[in-house]
Amino acid sequence: MPSRQLKLGAFMRPASIHTAAWRYPGGAPDANFSFAHHKRFARTLERGCFDAIFMADHLAVLNMPMAALMRSATVTSFDPLTLLPALAAITDHIGLIATASTSYNDPYHIARKFASLDHLSGGRAGWNVVTSANPHEAMNFGREEHLGHAERYRRAREFHRVVTGLWDSWADDAFVRDVDAGVFFQPERLHVLDHQGEFFRVRGPLNVARPVQGWPVIVQAGSSEDGRALAAETAEMIFSAASSFEQGQAFYRDVKSRMPALGRDPAHLKVMPGAFVVVADTLDEALRRKSLLDSLVHPDSGISSLSVLLGHDVSACDLDGPLPDIPETNDSKSQREKILRRAREENLTVRELAQWIGGSYGIFEIVGTPVMVADEMQRWLEGEACDGFNVMFPWLPGGLDDFVDKVVPELQRRGIFRKTYESTTLRGHLGLPRPSNQFFRA
Repeated sequence: MPSRQLKLGAFMRPASIHTAAWRYPGGAPDANFSFAHHKRFARTLERGCFDAIFMADHLAVLNMPMAALMRSATVTSFDPLTLLPALAAITDHIGLIATASTSYNDPYHIARKFASLDHLSGGRAGWNVVTSANPHEAMNFGREEHLGHAERYRRAREFHRVVTGLWDSWADDAFVRDVDAGVFFQPERLHVLDHQGEFFRVRGPLNVARPVQGWPVIVQAGSSEDGRALAAETAEMIFSAASSFEQGQAFYRDVKSRMPALGRDPAHLKVMPGAFVVVADTLDEALRRKSLLDSLVHPDSGISSLSVLLGHDVSACDLDGPLPDIPETNDSKSQREKILRRAREENLTVRELAQWIGGSYGIFEIVGTPVMVADEMQRWLEGEACDGFNVMFPWLPGGLDDFVDKVVPELQRRGIFRKTYESTTLRGHLGLPRPSNQFFRA
């Protein structure tokens, strides 16, 4: 067996990320709010031995004009911390990762919900730590605008410290449940956090036992300088946005090289870029599918999506001219820089950028046969551009079925992906250690 094994997450937003996936022939236009569909997707992913379902989330309707918004299938979705416990009940192995914002939640709520999900699933929970990028989210929580970018990340660091401190409220052996003596837990094995910081005052302790995994797996998705620093400090999986092999290698080296100085083992962070995969038995058929999918994207969606990611309205720009200078914003930094870099390097017009962004949001794409997809994934893995991928399916259920039925067997044939689950926890799937309790010795 090759020493490096590929990790695979399924990125659901809340179903496919592609703007036109819901319009694709044979697709599922009602997938977002159909538990029957989500059950089918989860069971198919588990059949394919995926490490985890990665459920994206946002706390507001997307900030784009109604002409584009009316065409978006992501305008509504289940709350992931309601959906994933339900999926835990109908699956046995696959990890369950939910996005939860540190800008518009309180640490006690998040600690309690994820600890509960970890117990309900037998140790399969993961928390995707985000600071939020949609400024409309602020308006749903009593604010007129986002906190500043740097301030959001300071808050996220403190939020993480509080949540992990609350998860460690109880020693693993605190609950003796001695029926004869009438003692349910040992008081000396309970820690009161009593946190007082810049953003939060939280007494504790958490009223949920320590999670099965010690801590649910910590996931992070920012690629800005602040995002990379936070990932190196706290993350165990990072959803990166590299769009080329060389960018993947550079990001992989950069983030992992920061960890030893922080007292962390680089092997304890899994770098898993997003990969939008269209697979078919022939390259021509895969290209035809991708072309058909992109043809179903309305022009309004492309321009609006580009404007959202840039944090600047480009609808009034010369669509057939180069992208003008775009002012700094308080929104996502990494996505903005990625778009600006490609616009400069390839001399793309605004219209060409909008077409690129309008379908799969400029995510790294692999289009081809099962062998071609596996070749590219293996190249990234062995070239240390990643530890695995968060796979995005072009439409559902067909694109998911094709990946599990065609690509997974090819990866397994090469010995770089498991044939059966060897663990019952998400940490076990990813090869991550269980954190020791910071307040108690075992």
